[in-house]
Amino acid sequence: MKKYIDEAEQYLLHTYNRYQIIWDRGEGVYLYDLDGKRYLDFVSGIGVFALGYGNSEYNQALKDQIEKITHTSNYYYNLPAIEAVRRLAGISGMDRVFFTNSGTEAVEGAIKAARKYAYMKDGHTGHEIISLNRSFHGRTMGALSVTGTPKYREAFEPLIGHIRFADMNDFDSVLANVTNQTCAVIIETVQGEGGIHPAEEGFLKQVRKLCDEKDILLILDEIQCGMGRTGTMFAWQKFGVKPDIMTTAKALGSGVPVGAFLMTEKVAEQSLQAGDHGSTYGGNPLAAAAVNKVLDLFEEKAVLRHVNEVAPLLEAGLDAIVRQYDYAVARRGSGLLQGLECQGPVGGIIEKALAEGLVIINAGANVIRFIPPLIITAEHIEQMLSVLHQCFMDEESL
Repeated sequence: MKKYIDEAEQYLLHTYNRYQIIWDRGEGVYLYDLDGKRYLDFVSGIGVFALGYGNSEYNQALKDQIEKITHTSNYYYNLPAIEAVRRLAGISGMDRVFFTNSGTEAVEGAIKAARKYAYMKDGHTGHEIISLNRSFHGRTMGALSVTGTPKYREAFEPLIGHIRFADMNDFDSVLANVTNQTCAVIIETVQGEGGIHPAEEGFLKQVRKLCDEKDILLILDEIQCGMGRTGTMFAWQKFGVKPDIMTTAKALGSGVPVGAFLMTEKVAEQSLQAGDHGSTYGGNPLAAAAVNKVLDLFEEKAVLRHVNEVAPLLEAGLDAIVRQYDYAVARRGSGLLQGLECQGPVGGIIEKALAEGLVIINAGANVIRFIPPLIITAEHIEQMLSVLHQCFMDEESL
């Protein structure tokens, strides 16, 4: 592996501090490196591989579509996309769908829709968006502008401007940032990269009420926490707080790059029009075929029910880690998106786990993130916890 890694480092732009490993293949919830070593995967490609690796039905659906056509451009219709938008609207309760190639592109579209909605109302520009501290919405210039972690933004300023930042689960801080120019509030229903902070029901309902009263659009970012990860198809559905615009990606294609932003009919009628937005690849037949097969398998395998059955086991196991080890401070999260806050950096624990055949990642310097395939079983959770206990014992013995 070292030979290949050295070669890669000669040519790749160094924007990632990669772990010194090359994945060769996956099977179920396990990954295998080039040397054939097996690893239990609790990262799932950062929440992408909801159905695990090597699903034969998923693979066959992609092969079948490749034999037909993979790209048409959006000057024309294609049947997989027509089916996919209908089904995605059905499971979300939203009315209109625009397919993108990634989550950050979905956020870009949501921002443009919100700004255009405000412009259509009063004919003016310069409208403001409220985002939240610790949030992460992507790395393109628009998505970066609403990302509430300064270290990601500072080197690239000036960004799109007219963005204000409030605090998660602090309605007064949101209210204090509202002006007569506010056009939208954007919230990750569960903050991922920023440390696994779920939005509280009361907070979301207060923001929803505020938006209704002032005709401000509520944008909910479900890119990481959506698609069944929290036990409902989208995390906001457990609270019944419906957004005006929603973003999704990652597990939507379960391996094929695809995202989307969705909106209500009211927003669609008064925002983006022909020529306002576009994507050459967005919603191509291959990506849409992936979405359709993912939705098929979610239903056939009763994925939501399974998540609700196994998530309490993960929560209980991580709570036990907190009780037993001083280095572990707190667990927080929702469903199969969990974080373990520690007293200091978690890089050492992650490296030790990797050496023991367990793949986990961080969410900030001092939080371990657990975001496994949604098909994990109680046995996989016990296997993960066994390794994690050893890693914490080693950390506290230093």
